[in-house]
Amino acid sequence: MMGEEQGRLLERLLAGEQSAFKELVDTYQGAMRAVAYAIVGSRNADEVVQDAWLAVVRNLAGFQQRSSLKTWLLTITANTAKNRYKQNRREVLLDDLPAPHGSVGDERFAGDGHWLLAPSAWHEDSPEALLSQDELRECLEHTLLSLSELQSSVLVLRERQGLELEQICNLLDISLSNVRVLLHRARLKVFATLEHFEETGQC
Repeated sequence: MMGEEQGRLLERLLAGEQSAFKELVDTYQGAMRAVAYAIVGSRNADEVVQDAWLAVVRNLAGFQQRSSLKTWLLTITANTAKNRYKQNRREVLLDDLPAPHGSVGDERFAGDGHWLLAPSAWHEDSPEALLSQDELRECLEHTLLSLSELQSSVLVLRERQGLELEQICNLLDISLSNVRVLLHRARLKVFATLEHFEETGQC
């Protein structure tokens, strides 16, 4: 959200405009839940997010705009989770849950995580291919659920929310190397699902 747009939204929020609060929740709820999920797990994530929203409402008038609104919201979420559950720093687990189709080798990907050679026929737009999109989405959601909490959250914060790796480090209290490993493992499992679906048409 650009500075001018953020400023207008803040004015509306401070004026008590309900549609502004709905816009705020719709925009940032997913990212806030990803942060909470990484710190406290799925069982308590929604409760932490609710507490974080209460803290946001109480402190909105004091927001100084030294950071972006998104960063401020995610920091409140992270602090809410950490303070409530007194969790210590979490590191990468070596016994990650297996993805449905295992993983694929590192040699298949470039340093940035993209395919060196993409699976064939990914860009078909035939009726059959269009019908398969919902099935693929279900496959990917199933794979995301198979990831560890930290892997899933790091992937969501990076790929869906566009956070920089350093921001993720700060929010989740894990090292940069840890974030890189988590993201790499998560991407490999997602890519394995994509490749399997492309080859077989099934999850």
